[in-house]
Amino acid sequence: MPRPLITDLSSADLAAWCLAQGDRSFRAQQIRRWIYGKRAMGFSEMHDVPGALRTALEEQFDYFGGAVVRHQKSKDGTEKLLLELRDGEQVECVLMREDDRRTVCISTQVGCAMGCVFCASGLMGVKRNLSTGEILDQILRLDRLLSGEERITNVVLMGMGEPLANLKHVLPALETLNEKGGLGLGARRITISTVGLPEKIRELAAHGTPFNLAISLHAPEDELRTRIVPVNARIGVEAILSAADDYFAATGRRVTYEYCLLAGTNDDPAEARRLAGLLRERNAHVNVIPMNPVAAVAWETPSEPRTEAFVEALRRGGINVTVRKRKGADIDAACGQLRLSELQRTT
Repeated sequence: MPRPLITDLSSADLAAWCLAQGDRSFRAQQIRRWIYGKRAMGFSEMHDVPGALRTALEEQFDYFGGAVVRHQKSKDGTEKLLLELRDGEQVECVLMREDDRRTVCISTQVGCAMGCVFCASGLMGVKRNLSTGEILDQILRLDRLLSGEERITNVVLMGMGEPLANLKHVLPALETLNEKGGLGLGARRITISTVGLPEKIRELAAHGTPFNLAISLHAPEDELRTRIVPVNARIGVEAILSAADDYFAATGRRVTYEYCLLAGTNDDPAEARRLAGLLRERNAHVNVIPMNPVAAVAWETPSEPRTEAFVEALRRGGINVTVRKRKGADIDAACGQLRLSELQRTT
């Protein structure tokens, strides 16, 4: 069995461990500063931590959770890592650079069970949840790609997997990102993207920290949405919107609705008008995403005029809308593509 990851320990857990080693609890904050603030590459670099405690750390914990299998760099500054975990499974994470923002996109599961037809992540189903440490390990890996002047400004859980299906491990990871002893990011800089699991949305709201919530809607009505997101057959658009309303009421955080445009399927301006009708009375934002082409699926990106017509119909309907810029198109940066190509290559 592999040793625990040091990132699997919360601040309180690490403080208790330090006490159990016969040292003092404040050592936990020293250790965490090296991990999350000073970008240490291992326990041996923690020179203000007593040698005996460093030795115990080396003996009892792993610092990183696996190995970098592939590292791709885009001409637009985007970098993507394929990480092989200690059990041989693989996940992807991405660093995106834009002006003064450094956004990282991380995974929460190996694969995905939601079955969205345009996404490479779920083509082979879900294998398992990631641990809290494996989620944070992606942050550490991407953080070490930055120059000394750069800092992570935003974290999005939009990689492989459904974050709300793994809340047990996701929430402790997000708290570490949020707290001052961790990465120190404000809750408004952390976004959780979900296909829309109503009870889990309410559970997230009850947690109390007002993270940004992005719901991958992709259609304004159930028949079409179920074709695109098969799990919708057990949920329904109205149930998702109701849970989103509850999230806004509990947190005060405006909900974003992601809408991936698939040519000839959900990109008609009539669909935009239906969507506007659903959201007009809600404090909502729509993020339109022209599909990032995936070789393994048959869906295509709409033309630019078609995308513009869809967006304009939303705006005329009184909806706040943006169009997501494509990043890393030359390195297959859409979620799941790198893992899929590696699995195909090795088998």
